[in-house]
Amino acid sequence: MGFGGGPSGAFDHAAGLIASARLIARAPMSAHITIVNVGYRSTNYWVVSAGTSRLLVDIGWPGTMPTMRATLARMDVPLAEIRYVLATHYHIDHAGLAQEFKQAGARLLVVDVQRAFIPLMKAAIKPADGYVDITLDDNVGITVLQSRATLARIGIGGEIVHTPGHSADSVTLLLDDGSAFTGDLIAPGLIAENDGGVTAASWQRLRDLGAKRIYPGHGPARDFR
Repeated sequence: MGFGGGPSGAFDHAAGLIASARLIARAPMSAHITIVNVGYRSTNYWVVSAGTSRLLVDIGWPGTMPTMRATLARMDVPLAEIRYVLATHYHIDHAGLAQEFKQAGARLLVVDVQRAFIPLMKAAIKPADGYVDITLDDNVGITVLQSRATLARIGIGGEIVHTPGHSADSVTLLLDDGSAFTGDLIAPGLIAENDGGVTAASWQRLRDLGAKRIYPGHGPARDFR
């Protein structure tokens, strides 16, 4: 059935849009991409830099902004150069400093599949944690399809991929060189039997899109085999 003529046409049109968006943003970016781990408390926080334009992937434990500032300084990453922050999912060790980074001048990228999970994170936070509520009306809301254009404006070639498994709101930043920032996506060898194939499908999606090296939320970076 042709374009616009029914479900098949709509699917073909959507697939074409996705392919076109990926093709447009695969042009080489002008700045060399560097990756620096500024993690602490056994959680990795990855600074992806295109020159002095920087994106922080995963955003710290609540109440630990002094530790984050000290770690950034030690790794020679100026806080003022972190223009955007992205949580791979909204659990407290991955998004606890989101609002404080916004107050420091960064923009919070929120994928549409994540928005409803931001308020839910508070259920796991105690008053003594020093958490600052994330406001919802001043973020950069995007879909996975729009992520390429947004990243290109930062100078980063890549896309944000929905990769449920650890949580329904989990996403992966996948760079065009194959670097994949997967947060807590469960390693293939540790997938539970009751997972229903959700996590395996996420890993297969990353493989199909060209993931080559994994930068996880916990543990060392590793090649994707």
